[in-house]
Amino acid sequence: MTRIRVANVITRMTAGAGGVALRGALALDPELYEVTFIAGGTGLDGSRGSAQGADEGVLRGEEAVAAAPAADLIGEAYAAGMHVMQAPTLVPEISPGNDKAALRTLTRLLAEGGFDVVHTHSAKGGVLGRLAAARAGTKRIVHTWHGFPFHDFMPAWRRAVYVRIERHCAKHTDAFLAVGAQVAVEAMRRKMGSPDRIRTIPPAVERVTYPPGSREQARALLDLPVGVRIVGTVGRVSYQKAPEHFVEAMARQPADVYGVWVGGGEDLDKMKALSQRLGLGDRMRWLGHRDDVARLLPAFEVFAMASRYEGLPCVVLEAVAAGVPVVATSVNALSDVIVPGETGLLVPPQRPAELAAAITYLLDHPSEGRRMAEAAGRRIGHEYEPAALATVLDQVYRGPYRRPA
Repeated sequence: MTRIRVANVITRMTAGAGGVALRGALALDPELYEVTFIAGGTGLDGSRGSAQGADEGVLRGEEAVAAAPAADLIGEAYAAGMHVMQAPTLVPEISPGNDKAALRTLTRLLAEGGFDVVHTHSAKGGVLGRLAAARAGTKRIVHTWHGFPFHDFMPAWRRAVYVRIERHCAKHTDAFLAVGAQVAVEAMRRKMGSPDRIRTIPPAVERVTYPPGSREQARALLDLPVGVRIVGTVGRVSYQKAPEHFVEAMARQPADVYGVWVGGGEDLDKMKALSQRLGLGDRMRWLGHRDDVARLLPAFEVFAMASRYEGLPCVVLEAVAAGVPVVATSVNALSDVIVPGETGLLVPPQRPAELAAAITYLLDHPSEGRRMAEAAGRRIGHEYEPAALATVLDQVYRGPYRRPA
């Protein structure tokens, strides 16, 4: 039997979009599908970018894995038997020279690969990947909206440019997958794809079973004082995640409450300085990238997410699976899982005082937190497991979806 050849194009193959893409690919039947991942380079602040935009230097296999930045998942794809490549000029930043070079490189790779399906992810990878796939003559082009690069906290003109780009790329897209119902609604509201080509998918996460003693083991890993209460989060320390609002919310908590942020990012040093200025001292811990996030989550009394904009972050589902009550900002698809007062608490973005008050409520009313966490666990059920995502991928890759004539 000839397998269907799928190429996934993604700007950064890291947690979030990268995790969903990888878990979906791993859940596909290997007898029916042969999967390749083409990921971008480290960016203009790394060693693999090229301001001159030469389109050579594509790394493959072990070389691509070796050159991948910390937290990149391309190594997991390679270890699972998938083909992997890194295109250094595919960078997250707007860079005309690199962008032109990346388009040429992706077009060449997709044409040479003769893929049946090109599935793109993330903003830059989604735009350049779809244009390249169309130039290469790919028969089926699929794009996943894990969230959007535009949001309410940028100038209106810039947001309009992003929407126009998405509408243009829609002409070259057979099917769209939206991580969360509100992401799909936003896309339709902005006319970024016709309703018959849009499907909502779960941000697949692996279900973890926590044996007795997991909480104590997790707290030992954090090495915090005995008896303190812990409010934690996981994510990139960047503008999108609003780390300054998390820090401000923690500064409003009593002295026995410690904040833990798991993840690195460009704003890490700035946030460390802010936490010191606000008098948090050792009460705010910055752990950087960790590979054992699932083991750490049971240590938290509350999981708090301060993001300005999101799709539906996998780590929220992981926190729910760990039995941790969630406070999150009411952005995009979070309400798919966090129903206010029932499965967690939602607050408006960019209001750290309200975030702090919601955290305090759950800390002071642990029975309420347990009730919400248990309800959230029942809500996600098996719908968010990789097998459910693989079913949708198989239907979309082989279904009747067609781009505009």
